[in-house]
Amino acid sequence: MSDFSVFLIVLAVIISVLVVVINIYVLINYQHPDDRNQAYFPKFIVVFGLTVAQLSILMLPLDVANRNACQSQVVNGACNLTLPMKELWYAIYIVDAVLVFLVIPFTVFFYEADQEKTATQRITSALLWSGATAVVFGLILGICYGLVGYVDYPVRRLVSSTVPISIDSFSRLSQTTPCFDAGRAQGVACDALQAPSYTGETWTIRTTFPVYVIAITTIVGSVLFSIFGGIGIMCLPLDMIFAFLRRPTAVISRSEYIKEATDLAKRSKDIRDVALALQREERSGNKGRNWRKNVRRVERELLLLEEDETYLTEMYPQGEQPEALWIFTVLRYFGNLFFGLIGIVASIAWIIHIIIYVLIKPPLSQFLNQAFVKLDEAWGLLGTVAFAAFCFYLFLCLMAGEMKAGFNLLIFTIHPMKSGKTLMNSFLFNVALILLCSSSVILFCQSAFAVYAQETAVSEIFGQQLQNLRGIKYLFRFNIFPIAFVVFALLTLFWYLAFGWRKRKVRRKMTMADLNT
Repeated sequence: MSDFSVFLIVLAVIISVLVVVINIYVLINYQHPDDRNQAYFPKFIVVFGLTVAQLSILMLPLDVANRNACQSQVVNGACNLTLPMKELWYAIYIVDAVLVFLVIPFTVFFYEADQEKTATQRITSALLWSGATAVVFGLILGICYGLVGYVDYPVRRLVSSTVPISIDSFSRLSQTTPCFDAGRAQGVACDALQAPSYTGETWTIRTTFPVYVIAITTIVGSVLFSIFGGIGIMCLPLDMIFAFLRRPTAVISRSEYIKEATDLAKRSKDIRDVALALQREERSGNKGRNWRKNVRRVERELLLLEEDETYLTEMYPQGEQPEALWIFTVLRYFGNLFFGLIGIVASIAWIIHIIIYVLIKPPLSQFLNQAFVKLDEAWGLLGTVAFAAFCFYLFLCLMAGEMKAGFNLLIFTIHPMKSGKTLMNSFLFNVALILLCSSSVILFCQSAFAVYAQETAVSEIFGQQLQNLRGIKYLFRFNIFPIAFVVFALLTLFWYLAFGWRKRKVRRKMTMADLNT
């Protein structure tokens, strides 16, 4: 058991280092050229925030493996050789909340401050704005905690009267095995067993403030996760598959490339003219609903223009080794097909598991829970590895759904992330959103795999307290978030079946007359 604990510690350290390296690569690959060799503090926050979000997801399978280290003990508390997972969970959630509500707002305000100001002035301005934001969030959480920060446990009251028992009567009762039969013989000895099933009361206690903050953060994240995760669990694999189906099948000639590039240049000029016209309308004070709608359409056209430019570059590879570039492009699209097929199998398995285990009561089958147990029986941590893969895949679906649908939300606009074109404020916004949703991913996985992840430290945090918290317990009692997740997943699937198979359309020029129609 001691060797098992050492193995867990070494494995956790290795995975943490790998996650940091991957996040640094993502930062370098996505950062805008204007942010190179500067904005080091925002970059550190981006890498640190992504690392916290990803490690928080991977801590759930680590918690399961940590529990398995004490299988020979009667209770987990009797084992002193495993990791202190409960303390680690609280630490990760406190860091998560501090990043979302304090550090990232400060970093965004500091990054977007006027560059002509001194560093001291920028820090002071960022502290004032982030402090005001923290005060607002603190007041909201404090007021809610003071008013409804209670946990209402449903309990069943059992009341039984007592009768004096002599030595002779005790001897007669002990010879009668069923207590109910003995109670019938005595009349009142076990009459509590005859209490009706509807007899119940509510036992109310006040929860701790850290748990309440975790609960509220999880609820907000669950709303976003139900939307982005439901969309992403279908769009992530289907985007890869349809990208393969729409791939360039041959290299075009130089004359064709010049013609297509000229059309792209004309489209970019048209979009620029429309953007300038909208800018003039903004300066004149005409910023109504129609103006905001046209701005969103121009932004979408810019994204489509960038996609067409990338597609044209792939069809006409340039450089010292164009043949090698074309081979790499072909292999990349076949890789999309391979991982897309694996992803669609995982997505279907997730949807089926949610329906037959989470939504239907009692569950029709344990499905993936039972599969993970069988894999553990086959070889040590094989089930834990599969469990980690399913949890992390759901996290990737969340990120894919955010990038796919978040840009079109009417409530707010998600900063789009593009390779080599992402500014630090967009990075920070997306990192805050991912951190906010990470706790909901953990809760979702813990609930969906309650059998396999039972008796873990996170189940104590996300157990009865969160699901019986006053004011939000009905969201869990009626499975609102899993239902919304499945609904958005099915709607996304129907959308792809209806429109995803269509070929790429030839873009036409954009004018103000098109926007006004």
